Amino acid sequence: MHPPGCTAQARASDAMNDRKGDVSMPFVDLHSHTTASDGTQPPADNVKLAAAAGLAAVAITDHDTVAGLAEAIEAGKEYGIEVVPGVEISTVHAGQDIHVLGYFIDWKDETFLSRLAELRRVRDRRNDMIIERLQALGLEVTMDDVMASLMASKKAEETVGRPHIADALVRKGYVANMAEAFERYLAKGAAAYINPPRIEPITAIQWILEAGGAPVLAHPGLYDQDDIIPQLKEAGLVGLEAYHSDHTPEQETHYTALAESLGLTITAGSDFHGERGGVVFHAPLGARRIDASVCKRLYEQRGGRP
Repeated sequence: MHPPGCTAQARASDAMNDRKGDVSMPFVDLHSHTTASDGTQPPADNVKLAAAAGLAAVAITDHDTVAGLAEAIEAGKEYGIEVVPGVEISTVHAGQDIHVLGYFIDWKDETFLSRLAELRRVRDRRNDMIIERLQALGLEVTMDDVMASLMASKKAEETVGRPHIADALVRKGYVANMAEAFERYLAKGAAAYINPPRIEPITAIQWILEAGGAPVLAHPGLYDQDDIIPQLKEAGLVGLEAYHSDHTPEQETHYTALAESLGLTITAGSDFHGERGGVVFHAPLGARRIDASVCKRLYEQRGGRP
């Protein structure tokens, strides 16, 4: 019997065996966001897009929340797409935002849910601090403006992030588009950037392992902190997102080699966030993909299994 959560890989293996390699291994996109965090598409739409892109599986990895998983998993049954239950946890190390992906987590575990709720409270405080700094800069923007820019009302277990603030700045005419909002105000080093104290990536790895998941470092090329990756592996990190929409080809080659040297699973993700102002944020779903055997390997590594 094939393990739960890896039927996409199992079907791929069966097809390859039955047809002696005449069909290509199906692919998976292991990084996507929905309206449960800062994406613009409902979870079911991500699954539908995954089917349209010819994927065997898609991971839903919203920021500090698992609120979109139930809808996505139901949609997966409708579209015949495997949904990998995931999350992207926000952490900070040496003043740098570091994101840790967790796959095949027990997304109903009460301890894990409580920990995510605390992370969302930190995020809410960060958002308030950003608004205060924007107002100090003379921009008349409030959290009410931010919430008005959302496609739908947010539930308590969903998150509000910088892209939502950027949307409000565009709507009020302070910037022309999201890229300008981040460049002038919201990106690291910009005028209204705030980075409050958060948990360390090692803590996020521990939380994911304790929730029965497989921790993977998201888009390492954005951090310039390769020196911490061996330390994270010692803490239980099992994978590295070598293929990401914001990585250069050189970075993808570098992180593939680094993952191989450390014995880490190589993953890939588009980091799809939907479309804003006619522009797809990061990349279309499926733009970064990897063969479905990675799904099985992550499943086998969940909870710190060797």
